[in-house]
Amino acid sequence: MKGIYILLLFSFFLEDNVFCQNKDLPIDSSRNITVIKDPRIDLLGKEMAKYNESLAEKMRSTKGYRLMVMNSSNRSEVMKVRQQLLQMFPEQSVYIVFQSPYMKLKFGNFLEKGEAEDYRKIISAAQLVNGNIYIVPEMIEIRADKLNQAQAGDP
Repeated sequence: MKGIYILLLFSFFLEDNVFCQNKDLPIDSSRNITVIKDPRIDLLGKEMAKYNESLAEKMRSTKGYRLMVMNSSNRSEVMKVRQQLLQMFPEQSVYIVFQSPYMKLKFGNFLEKGEAEDYRKIISAAQLVNGNIYIVPEMIEIRADKLNQAQAGDP
């Protein structure tokens, strides 16, 4: 019984809403609409545009290569090689990944394997590490403008 009362009450409100528009009125195309808005909305739009532009200039992740320079459990040795790499190549990044009990020292963000090979040869010639240096495919961080240049084929 309650269900019937609720249904009748609901249909009463629904029926009232359906007939609230009058379709017999002629449409007057000469009406003007005045929009009054807060001027802060335009300022907010400009700030959002600046923010979006700055996002476009930031780092992006893409497929590339890094050099696996060291894999050691000796922290002081890893930190020493890290410091030497940063002094020799301040434009490149050095990453340390800890996988118990080893610390992996990775170097650089290279889009092309040839560029990684060039750095591998330089580091090997400097004899910073005793073991081999490997080129490993990885997701790298790169500036958006450099990525766009590489995709366009510009040097």
